[in-house]
Amino acid sequence: MSDSVALDPVDLEILRLLQNDARTTYRDLAAAVGVAPSTCLDRVARLRRGGVILGHELRLDPAKLGRGLEALLLVQVRPHRRELITPFVDRVRALPESRALFHLTGPDDYLVHVAVTGATDLQRLVIDEFTSRREVARVETRLIFQQWACGPLLPPAR
Repeated sequence: MSDSVALDPVDLEILRLLQNDARTTYRDLAAAVGVAPSTCLDRVARLRRGGVILGHELRLDPAKLGRGLEALLLVQVRPHRRELITPFVDRVRALPESRALFHLTGPDDYLVHVAVTGATDLQRLVIDEFTSRREVARVETRLIFQQWACGPLLPPAR
C-alpha cells in the first residue's frame, strides 16, 4: 500500500519551483506554470492538505551562527528497547547542537547530525550527552568537511 498522492505535471512544476524558492509569490508561480493565480492557490492548498507540502523552512549557515564544525555521530543503543529509545530520541532532539536525527538499520541505531563551535565542544557533546547515557553502547564520530544541497525531490518516473 502506498501513501503517494497523484500529481499531474502542473503540481510537479509547482513543487519544483517552491522547493527552489519557497518565497515565490502565487502570482509568479501561477505565471510560471501557466494557470490562474486562484488555481495555483487552490493547488498549493490541496498539496498542503494532502500532506505533500509539509511546511516551509528557513535554512541558516551554522558557521555564521558560531557553529562552524559539523559532524555525524553514529550511535549504538543497547538494549534497543522502546522504553530506552523514546527518552533518548527526545533528549537528542532537544539538544541545541542537533540538526537531524535518523533511526537506522544495521550495526548503528542512530545517525545524529550536529553543529558545534569546535573540537572541544564536539568532545563535550559526545562525552556529556551521549557516552554518559547508560543506554549508549558506542558513538562513532565523522566530521563533515563540506556538504551540498541536492535538487528538488520529485516522485520517481513511472
